[in-house]
Amino acid sequence: MSGGHRPPLTGPVDATAVDVPVDARPVDATPGEAEVWRVLEQIEDPELPLAITDLGLVREVRRDGGRVTVRLVPTYSACPAIEVIRRTVRERVAALPGVEEVAVDLTFDEPWTLARLSARGREQLRRYGLSVPRRTFREPATCPFCGSTDVVLETPFGPTLCRAIAYCRACRNPVERFKPPAD
Repeated sequence: MSGGHRPPLTGPVDATAVDVPVDARPVDATPGEAEVWRVLEQIEDPELPLAITDLGLVREVRRDGGRVTVRLVPTYSACPAIEVIRRTVRERVAALPGVEEVAVDLTFDEPWTLARLSARGREQLRRYGLSVPRRTFREPATCPFCGSTDVVLETPFGPTLCRAIAYCRACRNPVERFKPPAD
């Protein structure tokens, strides 16, 4: 494995595991690639309060001299924020010393899933007030405010493609629920 490439997630997934370790910067990243990863860790998703690396959008970083290629895995193929993210990645990475050219490509080879969220990203979304399923949207929702599972889906249509609206019967709060595209 080379060039800061993360291998596809394969094999059985432990249903009790909250996080599959894709949130760490690859150990084989070159010093130049590690520098790019540090920049990417500072870029937030425009619709969610967390870094695109914690969201699991960054699939691969390659740096060959002055040329940098970043491959992103969108949460949804029609995500309206993806062009904003691409532009921000291009601008921030291009500002690094020695970078002359930046390509930000989208990949759909491996679909985005909840397993790509880092543990830190899950916690940030919970603190923001979003309910995040462990593996699938069909799992019972947990209220991020009171911890109750007495939560009902009000509508699958939320403020963005990746969110639905639920209601917590225990604390009577509306709850935005993060929804994976594959469900």
